[in-house]
Amino acid sequence: MNFADIKQYDIANGPGIRISLFVSGCTHHCKNCFNPETWDFNYGSLFTSGTIKTILDYMAPDYIRGLTILGGEPFEHTNQFGLLPLVRAVKERYPDKSIWCYTGYLFDENILKNMIPVWPETTELLSYIDVLVDGPFIEEEKDLGIKFRGSRNQRIICVRESLKSGKVVLWDESRDFFSKGSEA
Repeated sequence: MNFADIKQYDIANGPGIRISLFVSGCTHHCKNCFNPETWDFNYGSLFTSGTIKTILDYMAPDYIRGLTILGGEPFEHTNQFGLLPLVRAVKERYPDKSIWCYTGYLFDENILKNMIPVWPETTELLSYIDVLVDGPFIEEEKDLGIKFRGSRNQRIICVRESLKSGKVVLWDESRDFFSKGSEA
């Protein structure tokens, strides 16, 4: 797996100050994507154990709320394999910090119905993700006034609650599970 960038102090892609990893490779090719260079699976740098160590080191300060994974497309099958060692390490070292992930796939239609039955790594990857922002960017639905999304069709989903309840449970900032001092 390759990655395009690591943002050490990101406040746009989830609550609080976060570390954001932009993976390379995406087959969605959304019209007016904000980083089309990441469509190429070979773009950027090779994701290695050194990259994981760097991300873990960046996450050490108490003021870092968590990790956000974007793209490209994290749920491309080859990217899932590359991300598993990272998310395992993050949850082991920082169990109280959240992992957010952005995907152009729909949680219920694409990930649960199509990926999980054929790719066991999808189930494991989801087990580490706290919040999933799903749906492709749709230019006609673009809205600069909404938080943590590019277009109105995208949803912010609490993964564990959704899996447990069997229906999509949307994230609510007022009950953010990872506010400082609260428990997951």
